[in-house]
Amino acid sequence: MSGLRTIEAALADVLARCPRPPAESIDVRDARGRVLAAPAHAVSDLPPFDSSAMDGYAVRAADTPGRLRISGHSAAGHPAGVELQPGEAIEISTGAVVPAGADAVVPVERVTVQGGEIEAEGVEQGASVRPRGGDTRRGDVVADAGLVLGPSQLGALAAAGVAAVECARRPRAVVLPTGSELRPPGTELAPGQIYESNSVLLAAQLESAGAVADVRKPAVDDEATLRAALEQALEADVLLTSGGVSVGPHDLVRTLLAELGVEEVFWGVAVRPGKPLFFGVRGTTLVFGLPGNPVSTLVGFELFVRPALAALQGAADPGPHYLSGRLARAVTRNPARDDLMRAVANGDELEPLSGQESHMIVRAAAANALVHVPRGDGELERGAHVSWLQV
Repeated sequence: MSGLRTIEAALADVLARCPRPPAESIDVRDARGRVLAAPAHAVSDLPPFDSSAMDGYAVRAADTPGRLRISGHSAAGHPAGVELQPGEAIEISTGAVVPAGADAVVPVERVTVQGGEIEAEGVEQGASVRPRGGDTRRGDVVADAGLVLGPSQLGALAAAGVAAVECARRPRAVVLPTGSELRPPGTELAPGQIYESNSVLLAAQLESAGAVADVRKPAVDDEATLRAALEQALEADVLLTSGGVSVGPHDLVRTLLAELGVEEVFWGVAVRPGKPLFFGVRGTTLVFGLPGNPVSTLVGFELFVRPALAALQGAADPGPHYLSGRLARAVTRNPARDDLMRAVANGDELEPLSGQESHMIVRAAAANALVHVPRGDGELERGAHVSWLQV
């Protein structure tokens, strides 16, 4: 394992070089999946007034049980506008303002209506009343910086009157596949050619990670052509190359990146698949040289690129976010490298797939999990507890 970073050390190197993200104001309706750059505060109390939790009658608890005169009606958006007097009840709808003078609501199913009066069962003070500010108070933090905004957070922000939020700007990522053998799907293949799939894979991963993907045409294994393509791509926040980072005669990416001023942080990680992974920086641009084999690209992205993108968006916990499970069958460990095995997760049971070679992307299509098998001797037995990533 000489010269190879562990997964943990490589990830620490990556995250240590993620710059603080710039922020922008986003309409709360457009903020799904964005990361808060600053705390969002409630604009008003929630509820903004004492409101009814039930359809029923607003009363004075001390007047119940008893016969009460109906003196008005309070509907959502249309308060009664009068103060409740002793011996009276005001019909009220769920969510409506509890009128002044009332301190409880009797649910409709606990009253008998007789003309303009009700016979009410007894209730305690505060029954079926949602007090003003019971959920949050004006100025309270509704969602804190670093939080990824999902549906429940967005609903809470809107309910608290927040119209816009400060979010980290989405990073722009360029995807540059390399290799003279690459052809787009749908074309006829000549001898020695293959379909280019990594850009499709990476674009989907980037979108799911909150980045803006800019996919470039594959660059052929020609020094001048590849240099020009790399130079243009280095204007992005993140550059993802695919292929050309190993030790073959046509693996030019590392050399050209160095000539273009990219500082190499590491090359090589003790992981299978994906060992010949490159990471470097130029200014604030992060550069990931991912291996050409599609499964290696998949794994490298999930282990290192996705957490980096989360950090670039200010996420409090950039990941990777491992789940816990147990093996459905025994697997052999690699003495030198950690394995990320493709598997099918059924609940917390993980069934590794056959065909774990790094080029077998079609076999990997059946997987919904990457199981982390730590390096070591022997086997992990059936039922052994493992960590895994959802894919």
